[in-house]
Amino acid sequence: MDNNEEKRTIDEESLINEAFQELLDIYLASQHRKKVEIITKAFNFARQAHKGVRRHSGEPYIMHPLAVARIVCKEIGMGSTSICAALLHDVVEDTDYTVEDIRNLFGDKIAGIVSGLTKISGGVFGVHASEQAENFKKLLLTMSEDIRVILIKIADRLHNMRTLEFMQVNKQYKIAGETLYIYAPIAYRLGLSKIKTELENLSFKYEHPEEYARIEKKIAKTQQERDILYTEFTHPICEQLDKMGYDYHIIGRVKSPYSIWNKMQKKHVAFEDIYDILAVRIIFTPREGKDENNECFDIYIALTKLYNAHPDRLRDWVNKPRTNGYKALHATFMSQRGEWIEVQIRSEKMNEVAEKGIAAHWKYKSQGEATNEEQLDTWLHTIKEILDDPQPNALDFLDTIKLNLYATEIFVFTPKGEIKTMPQNCTALDLAYSIHTFLGNHCIGAKVNHKLVPMNHQLQSGDQVEILTSNAPRVEESWLSFVTTAKARSKIQAALRRQQRLLQHEGEEKLNAFLEQEGLSNYTGNIEKLWKLHQLQDRDELLVAIGKGTVQLGTEEKDALLGNKKFSFQSLFSFNRDKKKEGNEVETHEYIDRKKAINLTDENIKSSYIIADCCNPIPGDDVLGYYDDNKHIIIHKRNCPHANTLKSSHGDRILAAQWETHKQLYFAVPIQIKGIDGMGVLHEITTIIYQQLNANIQKMQIESKNGIFEGTFWINVHDVDDVKNICENLKKIQNIKTIARIG
Repeated sequence: MDNNEEKRTIDEESLINEAFQELLDIYLASQHRKKVEIITKAFNFARQAHKGVRRHSGEPYIMHPLAVARIVCKEIGMGSTSICAALLHDVVEDTDYTVEDIRNLFGDKIAGIVSGLTKISGGVFGVHASEQAENFKKLLLTMSEDIRVILIKIADRLHNMRTLEFMQVNKQYKIAGETLYIYAPIAYRLGLSKIKTELENLSFKYEHPEEYARIEKKIAKTQQERDILYTEFTHPICEQLDKMGYDYHIIGRVKSPYSIWNKMQKKHVAFEDIYDILAVRIIFTPREGKDENNECFDIYIALTKLYNAHPDRLRDWVNKPRTNGYKALHATFMSQRGEWIEVQIRSEKMNEVAEKGIAAHWKYKSQGEATNEEQLDTWLHTIKEILDDPQPNALDFLDTIKLNLYATEIFVFTPKGEIKTMPQNCTALDLAYSIHTFLGNHCIGAKVNHKLVPMNHQLQSGDQVEILTSNAPRVEESWLSFVTTAKARSKIQAALRRQQRLLQHEGEEKLNAFLEQEGLSNYTGNIEKLWKLHQLQDRDELLVAIGKGTVQLGTEEKDALLGNKKFSFQSLFSFNRDKKKEGNEVETHEYIDRKKAINLTDENIKSSYIIADCCNPIPGDDVLGYYDDNKHIIIHKRNCPHANTLKSSHGDRILAAQWETHKQLYFAVPIQIKGIDGMGVLHEITTIIYQQLNANIQKMQIESKNGIFEGTFWINVHDVDDVKNICENLKKIQNIKTIARIG
């Protein structure tokens, strides 16, 4: 070993020791029991197991488990068992040690958590299933037994996101997409609001770096103005709270870049049109002998004497906390400058629960205080029910779990006055399934506030709901189009699968009888000919169709099996998405170097790649490629909902992509315009598009009602810059109030 290598080794050993000592210092400063010995044992074991291994950043691998353990201890507030499991979480996956080795050295609890954190190979969904979805299912199965599994996994994901810059670009898209799709919502559901926000921002930063930088720059540019507004608004509040004798502190909360961008996308507005970037948080120490819930309202009443409160924006999360345990009183007041500002009123305990979620629940529970865990337990029970019901499709499983993780809650009442917490936008059928599966399967409608409504009626907070049922179950596939809760979707799918099995059995009996009558064999090749003849996906789909009666077995099927009818299986079993609209075949890619970004040029975009219909990206959009089963590469926007699912389920097929076009091709882009109707408005719009900008309108739809017009124009453009130019020029028309690209 030369001097440089020796010095590097000494420096790294010093770095590792410092990081471990820092972890111990944080742990010793906490209120947990001081089990330093087992933490030190776990650290030394992990250090030895990962010896000589490095991360993509070049640092020793042990620095990653140390960082995860630090997050677990400091940012989530957990104790020695979780810290040990965090230090050991990659040992079984990345080394020759087994879960049994961990159990022998550290006991059942730590071994159980490490097992839940260890990825699996293969899966029960079948060879075409997503390994990512399978791993996530195993994680949730273990979570239902010990919630610490998912908390440590979130800490692991947070550190991976903090060091994502060292990964290849296509891996960045996979990990960022998976984080936004699954881990940020789970962090929210478990009450880890700070971690949830950081996960969202980091995902946004790597998927849309230019947009992220642009919004950060605008936030910084408007900071001075917000500081003045904050000072003016909070000064009278401080004077009032001082008079009331409160020990408190007030902080300004700036909306995160991801939240701002997400709102811009959903509402099709510019940064300048986002009016709730600033919020104010009052955190107080409860006065002796006073109830902290009542004190939240005392402070609110004091504020109403200073400012006018918005009548529809009082959110009482104090008496009815969110399902993740979050408690606070939210109110919105009109500032001196004529701007609405949200104020969040919390006690210190409420604030800690809001920041650290379920770990803070445990802390206060251990101190003998009552905690509201019923809602969280209900959610975990729902997850367990879904996991207990086997779902053959990995993507369906992911989508089912994803439902309601971010949902805002409403409160509804049963006929007897019992209160039920449900997600916003839920239907009467969702409520039926939340009460009991039998009630859902037999539901035919409901009475809401004593009025008869269909089962797809969306419930509002405060509704009193009576579920109406029939004697016989009548589950229909169309129900999946309007239910919004994971439990309802899971139970409907389970009932449909039971119905499908019955239809398959009936179809199989009909098919065997037909083949026997015609003297034909039921070998696999014959069955395949039949399902391809009817352009179905597989044998099971054929049997269901026969069972339903949508496929009638007769002369055509007999001729096909005897070879009397000539047809091309390839033509029968081709997919439209594999061909361009012009009818030309899309090039297949036998070998792809996933480490390199694909270049999208004027020459190859039409022949070599498929532009996804779901999001219709154009040059200048942030895009990625997806390598499908048919060896085609499909180009999606990075923020496309379907692409987010693919990143979370088939991340290894995600490819980095970049545009290298030179304004040769045209793409039809829908632009939505709203404004005040008046003489000549449409003429002004078309004149600017045709004459000034030399662009062509391919199609338009426009409607005027009560003096307001709304129109969508499909305009041929070369790229995103053309869209921006068109929007900026059209904004100059006085009557136009909003304009945005849609889709």
